[in-house]
Amino acid sequence: MKNKNIGLTILATLVIAVFAVIALMPFFFLFISSFKPGSEMIRNGLQFKFDFENYGLGNYALLLTERDGIYIKWYINSIVIMVLQVGVGLFFSSLVGYGLAKYEFKGRNILFLLVLIVMMVPVEILILPLYKEINSINMIDTYAGVILPFLVPATGIFFFRQFASGLPTEIIESGRVDGCGEFGIFFRLMMPLMLPAYGAMTILLAMGSWNSMVWPMIVLRTSEMQTLPIGLQSLLTPYGNNYDMLLSGAVMSVVPIMIIFLLNQKTFIAGMAAGSVKG
Repeated sequence: MKNKNIGLTILATLVIAVFAVIALMPFFFLFISSFKPGSEMIRNGLQFKFDFENYGLGNYALLLTERDGIYIKWYINSIVIMVLQVGVGLFFSSLVGYGLAKYEFKGRNILFLLVLIVMMVPVEILILPLYKEINSINMIDTYAGVILPFLVPATGIFFFRQFASGLPTEIIESGRVDGCGEFGIFFRLMMPLMLPAYGAMTILLAMGSWNSMVWPMIVLRTSEMQTLPIGLQSLLTPYGNNYDMLLSGAVMSVVPIMIIFLLNQKTFIAGMAAGSVKG
């Protein structure tokens, strides 16, 4: 039986390794191609044959100098929006989810039902009324116009509510007995227990914010205020594609998400596993 389990483990590892290689192959070609001149990409496309004599760091240097460093501005805009959305979104969604899970009050189930309904509504349906609202309060072409409509995600509220439902209520009671206030109980006692949920939602919210394109494209007007997905898309035109910036810029755009995932991968796995079964 032991040898059989070892064999199954080796087989499963090999299968996962094969799928991992297949999944990483496109990024590998993207990374290698980012060191080639754009004209080489247009002429030969993606190839298994690598001519390292034509490779260099010119494309990455172009990111810092092209159009007065416009790529750096796109990068900073995306980082600022992501940090604000993730930070504020985590705080309020965890607070609301914890309240729905641990407090008995009139209308609690109705509020939770509204959260579920919001999760089911496609974002595209909300774009027109959201645009009218943002335009009426003069937030077009601002960070606030991009961030505010999706500041407290319904997905985050649902996830934290499910996770907090499985936490022991006795901890709350003991905190009250010791004279701790409700906010003190949340910040001092419950928040440390919810770290796996925070890790999981950090990755999910960061990816959603970083890759968001439709709403920022509608709100942001000037090139200096654009986020990275919009900026990279603008490099593809009917009159020619700027592969020199596009490929290297796409490679650099993966770096923040990779860092966030590596910092939160353990809590991500624990949080997703716990949040899927608790409640």
